[in-house]
Amino acid sequence: MRLTKKHQDEIAGQQSEMRQTRRATMPALEAILYEPLPVLDHGFVRVVDYMGDDAAIVQAARVSYGRGTRRVSEDAGLIRYLMRHRHSTPFEMCEIKYHVKLPIFVARQWIRHRTANVNEYSARYSILDREFYIPAPEHLAAQSVANRQGRGEVLSGDEAAEVLAVLRDDAARNYDHYTAMLNEDAEGRPVDAGKQGLARELARMNLTLNTYTQWYWKTDLYNLFHFLSLRADAHAQYEIRVYAMAMMKTVDSWVPVASQAFRDYRLGAVTLSAGMLTVVQRMLGGETVRQTDSGLNKREWAELMGALGRES
Repeated sequence: MRLTKKHQDEIAGQQSEMRQTRRATMPALEAILYEPLPVLDHGFVRVVDYMGDDAAIVQAARVSYGRGTRRVSEDAGLIRYLMRHRHSTPFEMCEIKYHVKLPIFVARQWIRHRTANVNEYSARYSILDREFYIPAPEHLAAQSVANRQGRGEVLSGDEAAEVLAVLRDDAARNYDHYTAMLNEDAEGRPVDAGKQGLARELARMNLTLNTYTQWYWKTDLYNLFHFLSLRADAHAQYEIRVYAMAMMKTVDSWVPVASQAFRDYRLGAVTLSAGMLTVVQRMLGGETVRQTDSGLNKREWAELMGALGRES
């Protein structure tokens, strides 16, 4: 991750400015507020604002006027109950805003989560930086033969080197053509006075999807947990999963009790269908159950056996 001197000064200025407030704050999150957490080769996630804490979840659930006098253990128990039984509204009382720098193809996958407020860096008005995501060799993989949207074995040798060279060369060449079509320097002055230059909103179409973009992304805790349940999952694409894992660290600092409940009941848990539950009950009763007499199709059976740590 590269930050310009200007960006470093801006972040230092934000971190040095102190404000008095009566709002709830979390020291652990305050300690990393505005700090860019590196992701991939040039990306980052940073928290720029937040509202609420674990106590706000409890307050909303009980509709109380203040933090109350109940014991911490009771509050934690309530939060875990709410998470376990999927009572969403109290978690919506907490909000957080991130500044994220990410490759365009990751952004297009991320934007499928339509429960956030998003403002993206506009290539209609500004020129995108010359920064591209180039995967580390261990993340270059072939198409999975079992999963149409997943990866298989890691590429190696000459094939891996060739792929990396193509990714670098194509991104660099297309960016050079992009700036040539714009016909302007970093200050917006014409490079060739004899040319008009193509409009930024049109020139941007030539950029590769591994070019980095940036946005501000604001959401409430309930919808953040939904995002993380999908994108921090081991089956998610690596390039978006590492962003989700960086965000999980910020959630741990922000709402530690709710975050642990999320890890226990959502992120590290398994949901069983009624049919799957019946199979487990039959097994616990001492019955030998096979896929052919389980009432489950082959995929459901394999998922259940995988969750139970058994051979399918």
